[in-house]
Amino acid sequence: MLITAGIDVGSSAIKAAVVRTDVDGGSTVLDLRSHRIRRRELRKVLQDAWQGALDATQLKADDIAYIASTGEGDLVDFRRGHFYGMTTHARGAKFILPSARAVLDAGALHARAMRIDDRSRVLAYRMTNQCASGSGQFLENVARYLGVALEDVGAYSRTAADPQQVSSICAVLAETDVINMVSRGISTADILKGIHLSMAGRFVKLLQAIAVEGDVLITGGLAADSGLAGAMRERAEAEGLRITVHTHPDSIHAGALGAALWGAYRHQVLGRRAQVPA
Repeated sequence: MLITAGIDVGSSAIKAAVVRTDVDGGSTVLDLRSHRIRRRELRKVLQDAWQGALDATQLKADDIAYIASTGEGDLVDFRRGHFYGMTTHARGAKFILPSARAVLDAGALHARAMRIDDRSRVLAYRMTNQCASGSGQFLENVARYLGVALEDVGAYSRTAADPQQVSSICAVLAETDVINMVSRGISTADILKGIHLSMAGRFVKLLQAIAVEGDVLITGGLAADSGLAGAMRERAEAEGLRITVHTHPDSIHAGALGAALWGAYRHQVLGRRAQVPA
């Protein structure tokens, strides 16, 4: 039995995963957690997330065979290795949804679409830019302006009757659109659904650009937004794409989960090499 951990340091949250890999190669998730950064000191959030994972699993740091970081993992000074974010999200997505042929990692500052193979290798990818109105930070800013908790955005969006279009080119222009809509008395639900459709349009174009077909899993912070997932399904159907968009309760932890799984693989490889006679 092998226990490994992954820590994903993102722009708005730190996620941690602890995984047990058995002798037959099967893996079991022991703990998943996400701690929002907000205005708190980053190292304190990191320590809270790590200690919380150890407490939840009743493990000590010495029990963890391999600790891997991903994202902005430089602060994880107790890590043994680091994996690139696309690599970990692809691996985590494949674990969560084995049929996945692509991943849409929708985070705080950007989104990236990845086409993957059966071994979770990234075959092609496309990314948005930070200026675009297609990021988690943009959506959080709008939700705060509208007085809606981020976890309630999806529920509001799904009740929209007449979605209102916003700019998909620039976040500043999109926020101006929202202010104008509020002044005209447009409902919160219709504003949020319009934003979701705008974001979904950008994300679907990313998937089109890398010729994705089949099952797509949304990962990253926006994976918990059911309104965005619904809007992506609408856009994909309108474009006639042969894709099925999925999300999952564990999707926001895909990066940390993938880091823990790759950490198990690397630990095993290093162990085999150490056994080879010089």
